[in-house]
Amino acid sequence: MMSLLAALLCLACGFLLVCLGWPQLRPTFSDYLFIASLSVGVGLGVFSMVFFLSLLLDTARFLLVDFVVLALFLIAFFGMRIQRAAVSLVMPVEQISEMRTWYGRLVMTGFAIALGCALYAAAMRLWAYPHGDGWDAFSIWNLRARFLFLGGAHWRDGFTASLPWSHPDYPLLLPAAIAHFWVYLGHDAPAVPAVIGFLFTFSTVALLFAALSLFRGRTPAMLGAIALLATPSFIEQGTSQYADVPLSFFILASIALLCIHDGLAQSELARSDSPQEDRKQTARGPGLLALAGLAAGFAAWTKNEGLLFLCAMLLARLVTVARCGPLGRDWFSGVRQIAPLALAAVPALLLIAGFKHFIAPPGDLFSASASPLHKLLEPARYWAILQWYVKGFFRFGRWLLLPGSLLLVGYYFAAGKEKYAEPQAGIRMSSLALALTLAGYFAVYLVTPYDIFWHLRFSLTRLFLQLWPSSIFLFFLLVKWSEAKDSLAELRRNAPDHA
Repeated sequence: MMSLLAALLCLACGFLLVCLGWPQLRPTFSDYLFIASLSVGVGLGVFSMVFFLSLLLDTARFLLVDFVVLALFLIAFFGMRIQRAAVSLVMPVEQISEMRTWYGRLVMTGFAIALGCALYAAAMRLWAYPHGDGWDAFSIWNLRARFLFLGGAHWRDGFTASLPWSHPDYPLLLPAAIAHFWVYLGHDAPAVPAVIGFLFTFSTVALLFAALSLFRGRTPAMLGAIALLATPSFIEQGTSQYADVPLSFFILASIALLCIHDGLAQSELARSDSPQEDRKQTARGPGLLALAGLAAGFAAWTKNEGLLFLCAMLLARLVTVARCGPLGRDWFSGVRQIAPLALAAVPALLLIAGFKHFIAPPGDLFSASASPLHKLLEPARYWAILQWYVKGFFRFGRWLLLPGSLLLVGYYFAAGKEKYAEPQAGIRMSSLALALTLAGYFAVYLVTPYDIFWHLRFSLTRLFLQLWPSSIFLFFLLVKWSEAKDSLAELRRNAPDHA
């Protein structure tokens, strides 16, 4: 009973917070699926932050705190609905005609088979490895959760450099969320981290499907989901109770939300009658930007690589706005594009700063006594990393026959690039953010205090996996699809105004 109460509180907080930022849209299956899958990750993020703040404030009344947080979200939710009741944006309807063709039925069958096989494989792995599979699951995430839950007044002892290879500076979204559920259960049940890993894995698939369905229709959405479900290492990592798949979930959520916002904004700009009206329309709904910033903040609260992605996303957004494209016609409107994104990430950034400054020891990558700057002048390191990047591109997913990344590249050149008007700004910004993140990984490898080949061997494939769902999403936005229409613009030409 207590576990059910904890799950309901977690999902309710996530759902209300997502609805606060989600505009009033035409209710479609894709909208509901996107909101539901995003609510899972956001709820777990809120649950982890509430638990950690409760520990810092030395209060044991977690149930009371959870109900207070839920009440605040409810008040904000109903207040926001009253304020924006007169404004309604319209999202695309599902394109169901393409599902009636033989090709659509074939894709649907393939999707059902891939989903069934992935669910079976995930269930078997969780049964075989109930405590997680791999060193990181034992010595980092679940160990830290047990210190938070069982440590009492000495919970800070879990964040010490005396524990070898435990990375005590890693953020705490997963451990704090797990410990929060354990408080309700009264014991450290191994099923909790297993279920959380399972939820993050398949919520990522659902989020990818819903986001692609909003832009391209059901058939491309199922193809994208198949590409992710057919990646063996994705299911393996998701059920190993590592933090890489949860991080990929929040990265995908940030990018998808920004693309949806930019698609809506550009469609409104195309329909407006004057530049002044343009600025009113594009600045009218900061909720999606705030949700994207919140998701990026949770990515930073999940793992150190998430902090790198947050910085890359903000920089990419700033560059996009500074180019004075259709989303930012002056610097004032540019600030209004950046501010909700940055402000929504502030709570997570403050929590990370406090954790790293007052609790966690310095990270192992930048705490070596010798200066790493001389490594920047060694050409051999650049060449070694570049070689591993190329090799990792083809083998990071552990496919049996042909690499999925190679198949997507081949399909792109065979089908060509579709010239969709609406999501181009979001695609450029998101692609730049992922490229900057990869460049950040490259820079870390250059200055790593460890043997560079050892470090590349045991981490690069997981770093690529963190960006894989987002790369699939952007790929299917770019690739030509003969039956899909630019549905954001198409529907606005035919739908009545609700404002």
